[in-house]
Amino acid sequence: MNGVLKGMLSEWFSSGFLSLERVTWHSSCEVLQRISESEAVHPVKSWMDMKRRVGPYRRCYFFSHCSTPGEPLVVLHVALTSDIPSNIQAIVKEQPPETEEKSRIAAAIFYSISLTQPGLQGVELGTFLIKRVVKQLQKEFPHLAVFSSLSPIPGFTAWLLGLLNSQAKERGRSELLTDSECREISELTGGPAHETLKALLGSSEWAESEKLVRALQAPLLRLCAWYLYGEKHRGYALNPVANFHLQNGAVLWRINWMGDSSLRGLAGSCGLMVNYRYFLEETGTNSTAYLGSKHIKASEQSRVSEVRDCTDVAVRGLRGLQASKRWSCGFIMKGMVRNRFVP
Repeated sequence: MNGVLKGMLSEWFSSGFLSLERVTWHSSCEVLQRISESEAVHPVKSWMDMKRRVGPYRRCYFFSHCSTPGEPLVVLHVALTSDIPSNIQAIVKEQPPETEEKSRIAAAIFYSISLTQPGLQGVELGTFLIKRVVKQLQKEFPHLAVFSSLSPIPGFTAWLLGLLNSQAKERGRSELLTDSECREISELTGGPAHETLKALLGSSEWAESEKLVRALQAPLLRLCAWYLYGEKHRGYALNPVANFHLQNGAVLWRINWMGDSSLRGLAGSCGLMVNYRYFLEETGTNSTAYLGSKHIKASEQSRVSEVRDCTDVAVRGLRGLQASKRWSCGFIMKGMVRNRFVP
């Protein structure tokens, strides 16, 4: 976005001109329809699906501008849970109890944030919205202390396929898998591990085989940890969703195997999802460290230490690629804008 235009939009859509509104099943049909149509992360499949997302143990908020009250600009979906979930199907498919009990609510999970106006990409509406929603939830549930996202990892599969092709061209082989991982995949499929991996990632059929799911878990978790932590764009996280939450001061907390087993999740991120956790007393410090020093704070659960400190050949293979020959970050970034993700 042009710098001058971005500055003007940032002023016009600053937090002082924005109103926070909650969506319920009693909201107008126009608002519910708009929210449903603009959902970019986990598409709404029916009116019953929409009703579930604004019902008990769920919250949906949006910002509207003072000049267009009631018109959603950016939308945030929240699940109120007993712990931090690792699987999105538990949120968007399961029917929660009809009666909401505050004693069962210990965590607020941000599982979808979408812009309704693609032209506002680059304006920090999502950041403002999360901050306002946190305050609103603390007012409603004073005991609430756990805040986290359950986020998709769009672009991971495309990045990995590009990486496999890049290494094959440069070296005639790929070093992304350990010897034992290569053997296990070859034994299960009867073909060369790296060529087989490329073929598997091109479809979702591998997720139907328990043996393949087990065999791919360790390498894909390791590669995803590197993608989120080690792959950079101008020094910051390459993945736009990661960059968004890290800018907000969240911690790269946990990568979840088979966190999204839908066809969309398997195609975009090999079924992986990630939790970015918001420790409210640390978000300011974390945000400053990330924006100023480009430091990504990650927990032990994220497995980042395994790729940050390891000297294994499968990690050296990642580190050894020349940045100019890595899979085009421009392709991935443009895809995020096209799909209206806030980051």
